Amino acid sequence: MGNKNWLKIIGVITIVISIVTWTMDWLEWVYPCPYCRTQRTVIGLLGLIMILPHAQHWISRWISLSAGTLGLVVAANQNFAHLKKVYTGDLELGDSWYMHPFLLSGAAIFIMVGQLMLISSYKQQPE
Repeated sequence: MGNKNWLKIIGVITIVISIVTWTMDWLEWVYPCPYCRTQRTVIGLLGLIMILPHAQHWISRWISLSAGTLGLVVAANQNFAHLKKVYTGDLELGDSWYMHPFLLSGAAIFIMVGQLMLISSYKQQPE
């Protein structure tokens, strides 16, 4: 499977992640967090760029890096806000620890860095 196919497959997966998390937000299954909304929007936008035919174009990379930087800064701010709670002893994960913003913002950072890495390193292969 070529480089282009992997980029598109991962792009579709991240778009699905974005749509599922936005659906959870619209159905009010999760707290309407502006940090989370920004992160899921950036993940979806980067996924969309990954499936476009010209992901290697400088404009696509510029938009990706600009949006990705915004998403990473927002995710890092959210993550460090919760990290302060760890140091003060106020962090409580609770029963649904897997849905805690501290862990989810860390996962968003991981996803966005991966997307940016793939978009930045993508080179058009001859068909």
